[in-house]
Amino acid sequence: MDGSTGSLYTRTGRPFFDDEAVTEEILGRLCVAVGEAGLWDELDTDWLLLDAELMPWSLKASGLLRAQYAAVGAASGAVLPGALAALEGAAARGVDVTDLLARQRERASDAAAFTDAYRRYCWPTDGLDGVRLAPFQILAVQGRSLAGLPHDEQLALLDRLVEHDTTGLLRTTRRLYVDTADPESVRAGVDWWLEMTGRGGEGMVVKPLGALVRGAEGRLVQPGIKCRGREYLRIIYGPEYTRPDNLARLRGRFLNHKRSLALREYVLGLEGLARLAEGEPLWRVHEAVFGVLALESEPVDPRL
Repeated sequence: MDGSTGSLYTRTGRPFFDDEAVTEEILGRLCVAVGEAGLWDELDTDWLLLDAELMPWSLKASGLLRAQYAAVGAASGAVLPGALAALEGAAARGVDVTDLLARQRERASDAAAFTDAYRRYCWPTDGLDGVRLAPFQILAVQGRSLAGLPHDEQLALLDRLVEHDTTGLLRTTRRLYVDTADPESVRAGVDWWLEMTGRGGEGMVVKPLGALVRGAEGRLVQPGIKCRGREYLRIIYGPEYTRPDNLARLRGRFLNHKRSLALREYVLGLEGLARLAEGEPLWRVHEAVFGVLALESEPVDPRL
């Protein structure tokens, strides 16, 4: 053993930090919280595999933010004010530029909204001050996969984990239970989502309470569906995605292939977790992992 506490990976399997000392400090805080919550003993394990999100984006993706997001905002800020000033000057001289001026004002508004949207996920940090880790699910422990543990039980464990963190690193995952057969409950869920995204939240992931759920034909139900908010989608699809012609194009996409890939990757992920938890050789775990990587290499729009 190399004496390290563990590993912290991005979703593509790369080390999150280049500095091993930072990784150790984060995982050290996490391990203390696990111990204080009594989870080592309760789960009878000396390791945990967590699914979580580490924020802010600028911790890892500062290059991407500068090249892909900030560049769009900067270009818009450099071009649009001059264009608006010229059009407003022309309008003041009696030139009919009403429609063109209105379109450029809309573009400027969209560009400002785009910049505001991505900046919500970036903030300054000093060491680990300002860094936040939001755990979503305990995927596996020694001897068993926990992928099938119902989500209410999962969240109860994670709430204890957050409660026993004294460093401010861990963040509670908000949730709302919705009975899809009850119109009032559904309406409350919609209102909750609107309120959250209206104040800048990314959105929510809709999951079946039972985690591993099978449909009428015995097939696994998709484990989660992301329902992102309007302004977060602006980051993904571009500043002007809310224009009617753009929305019509996006709504006309064919999603069956993406859904099929997601379910196949999910099954392979479950198999990989089971093999890992049972202590099978690493090459056996990697068989499932490489299967997921092969599926992700299929041509499909990653923004779907």
